[in-house]
Parts: sequence; structure tokens; C-alpha cells
Amino acid sequence: MEKNVYSLVLLDELVDAVDKLAYERCTSRSNLVNQILAEYLSFSTPEDRIRDIFGDMEKLFADLDGFQFREQPSETMVSVRSALHYRYRPTVRYVLELYRRWEPYMGELRISVRTQNEDLLRLIRNYFQIWNTMENQWIGQYFPGGAVPCEIHPGRCTRRLRLPKGKESDSSRKIAQAILQYIRGFDSGMKTYFAGLEDPDETERRLEFDYRNHLKHSVIL
Repeated sequence: MEKNVYSLVLLDELVDAVDKLAYERCTSRSNLVNQILAEYLSFSTPEDRIRDIFGDMEKLFADLDGFQFREQPSETMVSVRSALHYRYRPTVRYVLELYRRWEPYMGELRISVRTQNEDLLRLIRNYFQIWNTMENQWIGQYFPGGAVPCEIHPGRCTRRLRLPKGKESDSSRKIAQAILQYIRGFDSGMKTYFAGLEDPDETERRLEFDYRNHLKHSVIL
């Protein structure tokens, strides 16, 4: 949905009240006015859909062990945390940002592990590269240029998410389920990787087997 600039003549006191409420909701004046008008006219906005998806994700993650779902100081972002089984149990953080415009991508998932340990950083990067290689091999064909949009950096990676095709994009719950499945698959693979560090060849075979099985029950994002 496109947005344009319009001129409105409003009471100063009304604008002050809008600004106060916008500050409390961590949003902008324009976005709040947009929401108020949409609610009054029973019009669904991109923000409404994002809010619905996050609400469904929170309910779905509440039924899972090992994950912490957290809201962020932004209406377009949430985060999920998981503990990594490695020495001092560092936290893996999944920050999901959904875009207001969903073409060509509906959002991005930023995955990070905060650590200064060089060995751990090397292992994390290696897992990111293994996952990215598997994705390019098995689902790269569904993305522009035949490559999954993923950027890998020390301790973190960013994966852009495509909008599910067909019926999977019909409801916020289906999209929430697809995102949850992706995070669970990535997180499960990461735990498998760290549990099998003593036999890397066998671990990579296990990761590929699990990933292909994951694809059978998941929506490609």
C-alpha cells in the first residue's frame, strides 16, 4: 500500500494529544493518525496485519519449551531467544522485522549470538555457512538470481523472508506458523551442529537429512 503526503488543518490541542499518544505507543504522529482513521473506517492496514502475525506468534511460541518470545520497542519487530548448549550457554537471538510493504520480501530475520570468544565465533559462522549452503541447494531456485538472500557476519546473519505463496499467505496465523517453523528448524539445526562437533562429517550428513525433512513440513520463506 502506497503512502503519500496530505495537508490537514487540525487543532493544536488535538495534535498535542496525538503526539502524546504516539510517544506512548512508540510510533510516529503520521502512523498513529493513519491507524486511527483506519480503525474508524474499518480499514485493515499493514500495521494491523503485522500486529496480528506477532500476536499469533506469541501464542504459538507459548506452547514451546526452550524459547522466549519478547516484544521490541517497535511495532514492526519482535524477538525470540533460545539457549545454545555450549559451555556457558550463550543466548541465540532471533529478531524478526516485518516490512510494511511486502514486495519482493515480507521481512527479515536477524540471528545473532553475542560473544567475544573467537572459537565460538568461528563455529557460529561455520554453522551459518552450512545452513546457507543447504538453503541455496534445496530452495535457491525460488529466489531471484537462484540464491537465498542471506548475509553472514561474525556472530550474526540476516536472512530476508519471501512472502509465502498461495493459501499460506491467506491468514496471519499461517504466516506466523511458517515463521515459527523456520526459526525452530534453524535453531534445531544449530543445536545438532554443536552437539556433534567431535564428528563434523557425520554431523553435516545429519544436518542435511534433518533439513530435507524440515522442508517436507514447512513453507518456503
